[in-house]
Amino acid sequence: MPIPAPLAPRRALVVANPTAGTVRAGLFEDVVRMCRERIESVGVHRTTHPGSATAAVRAATGRGGAGVDLVVAVGGDGTVREVVEGLVTPGGPAGAALAVVPAGTGNSNYRTLWADRPWQETLRATVSGDPRAAELRTMDLGSLAETGGLVLLGACSGLVAEGLVAARAVRATGRERYARALPDAAAAHRPYPGRVTVDGAVLYEGDTVLANVGGGRYRGGQYLILPYSELDDGLLDVCVVGAEVPAVDVPDLAREGRLHERAGVLHGRGRRVVVERLDGQPLCFEYDGELQQLNWARMTVDVLPGALAVWGAPTKEVTRVDTEGAVPLGGVARA
Repeated sequence: MPIPAPLAPRRALVVANPTAGTVRAGLFEDVVRMCRERIESVGVHRTTHPGSATAAVRAATGRGGAGVDLVVAVGGDGTVREVVEGLVTPGGPAGAALAVVPAGTGNSNYRTLWADRPWQETLRATVSGDPRAAELRTMDLGSLAETGGLVLLGACSGLVAEGLVAARAVRATGRERYARALPDAAAAHRPYPGRVTVDGAVLYEGDTVLANVGGGRYRGGQYLILPYSELDDGLLDVCVVGAEVPAVDVPDLAREGRLHERAGVLHGRGRRVVVERLDGQPLCFEYDGELQQLNWARMTVDVLPGALAVWGAPTKEVTRVDTEGAVPLGGVARA
């Protein structure tokens, strides 16, 4: 949901992960310099360990903090998620909003917000508060019920999670690393007996290649899984790929934006989504690109409506996707 008449940010914190997948020399300095051209007060924080970004954001936005109204996350999807964990409060969006500068392996969060627009263009629009080029809005998140973990981009069982395992053996960076790993994972994949329940109703039961839950349209920065996902409708989107679709076909279909066209692919929406494995074996799943090393047969994701304030492209613009026509940033109406 757009936030009416936003003012240009006045106090910002730039949080950067110096070890992110595609960080180049001088990127952090370029971001800080661009912010300082427009914003009166800019703090900086380089992450040093897991949780470092979350702690820095909480210190800057909490009671007694610097009172920042913008946090710029410079890094990949993991860095963005840590920043978001520091921004989100139980009562709704924090006083500070999120902006993303992509410097990671997949950068799916950035692509969801801005498509493939250059970060220099999007950051300049954000720090100037130009309503013609950038919009401040609220965004739904998810929560993993079993742990309370925050789900920003999405959670997925099966093939997408197995791709993360295969990526450990790939010597590459950026989107190329996962692009090489996913076909290897697909070649070795065996569908699992699964069930997906949305708000108490069974959406799918049977042999399952993957079940993806969340709001981010892309996984791995290039695989279109949820083409009709809306950022702020108060619902989680679900995509289930059944065994009618050969796993080896999934990487190309998703990269080309044609996965949703295939028979055996189901979509749904709801406030609570339960993904189960029915043979007693552990469910292989991940969320926000982090493989979960848990001996569980299920994952449950609940929606957190409007939990995050974020800068992105205006809703009147379209996000370019490789489907027929184009899908608006806020999603399309469906009968």
